[in-house]
Amino acid sequence: MDEKMGTRGDDGIEVILRRFGDEQSTLLDRFERLSFEVQLNQAILGRSLSEPSVSRGWTHHHQAPPPALRVAPPAMASQVQQGKRRRGSGFQKVLKRLLKPILRRRWGSGKKESPDPKDPMFWKTFSRSMRRTRIVDIMETDGGFQTISDFNDLLMALVTEDELELALKLYSNLSYYGLVPDCWTFSIMIRCYCKKNEPSEAKRLVDHMFENGSQPTVATFTVLISAVCRSGRVQKALEVMEIMRRINCKPTIQTYNCLLKGLCYVGQVEKAYELLMNIKKTSTKPDVYTYTVVMDGFCKVGRSDEAYELLDEALEMGLIPNVVTFNTLFTGYFKEGRPLEGIGLLNLMKDRNCIPDYISYSTLLHGLLKWGEIHTALWIYEEMVGIGFQVDERMTNTLLRGLCRRSRKEKEMLEHAHQVFERMKNGAAVIYSCTYDLMIEVFCTGKDMYKAMVNLREMVEVGYAPKNITFNNVIRALCVEGKVDEALLVLVLMHQGSSVPTKISFNILISEFNRQGRRLGACNVYGSALKVGVIPEKEPRGYSTERKALI
Repeated sequence: MDEKMGTRGDDGIEVILRRFGDEQSTLLDRFERLSFEVQLNQAILGRSLSEPSVSRGWTHHHQAPPPALRVAPPAMASQVQQGKRRRGSGFQKVLKRLLKPILRRRWGSGKKESPDPKDPMFWKTFSRSMRRTRIVDIMETDGGFQTISDFNDLLMALVTEDELELALKLYSNLSYYGLVPDCWTFSIMIRCYCKKNEPSEAKRLVDHMFENGSQPTVATFTVLISAVCRSGRVQKALEVMEIMRRINCKPTIQTYNCLLKGLCYVGQVEKAYELLMNIKKTSTKPDVYTYTVVMDGFCKVGRSDEAYELLDEALEMGLIPNVVTFNTLFTGYFKEGRPLEGIGLLNLMKDRNCIPDYISYSTLLHGLLKWGEIHTALWIYEEMVGIGFQVDERMTNTLLRGLCRRSRKEKEMLEHAHQVFERMKNGAAVIYSCTYDLMIEVFCTGKDMYKAMVNLREMVEVGYAPKNITFNNVIRALCVEGKVDEALLVLVLMHQGSSVPTKISFNILISEFNRQGRRLGACNVYGSALKVGVIPEKEPRGYSTERKALI
């Protein structure tokens, strides 16, 4: 009978949910729907909470720890002495009922295994979709937890989802629930403080654990070492390693990796390399990340050749370098001004079936452009576009400017510049003012005056102020083709903008009017120059003779 009622209740919830809108509804946002579901569940909880026994379907998996609070830690208790268990429904039963409609919609209906509340996806659905204080409110109204294990499960889930302030608030209320923290509780809080970048508080909890006859796990030590190293306090990390040695807590390769990263972070590359050699002498085997960290340290101090030797050593050990390992070397070669060596590295990646990612290509392209390797940069750019990568607009502008400059001596580069420019315009990329200037120069050199004029006007319309040399290039190219009237329009456009026509601009126009025998036009340009305070070197034909006659 109860099962039928439960099924009928669930069906009723689904009907009402459909009535008030599905995922695509614009009537209620997600928070409003979740709040509505909470109210519905509170209405049906009365019957279920009064049942004498409810099976608990969520098992407790002990995972790596999270964080604590800045008050003096409560006294520790053994797993046997947990005090008197509180009577009541327990938080997990309430939480399970509360989230039932949400979980049904997220994971589908049907008899499937209930999701673990310690699963990060679970908490992404719950804790961030409702008010942050809602969880604490439920615990307070329901009477809290039955066991410290229940408490630890929720604490771990909150820390995993970076709800650190809520975790600290929950921990501060521990005595209210009549529970005493155990080793796992403190391990979780150590992780919490490490995530908050407060390693000193985490170290305080470690000391408190030792004072109470307990000791952290190697995973807890690893989290602490990582946090200390991130803040640059490598000496403190070495002290933690010494504590581990004294209590016979053997570091894992992850522990060593955190320490290696810290040493390289503060520039102590030699110590990192020495530690790597010592690790190889132990039963702990270095992994690819171990080598990657030390390689990165060498590359940052300009010792990429030694980093490459470590890559060879890793390959000899049978380790498989990943894309991060290779990207480290790309960065090193770039900083040392040796970008062409990255081409061989790129080929090595492909030979070993390690697919280069966007960072690989971008770092290589950036280095090639910075050190003036335009031909190779163009090849890498074309390969990136062929793969489908969106090349950074700054690098594309740099490449295009390099092609334009190179085209002054290598005419075959003109076509490549045209292709890159058109690709940028079709892809809605932002074209910089200096790129427009050079590209207009390229169009003028290639005698494509239509495109030169179109891009000059487009440049002005988007708000750029072309350089005087850009205007002069267009005026000169038009005059070479005998299109002096169009060149005169460019002078007008120049005058309307923020640019002031120079002596060169007027000289070019006057010379062309004289060549065509259009003395009146030359006189008009000459007069315009005098009005803006410019005295051209060129004069209208016959003007000097007439002036002398008047004198």
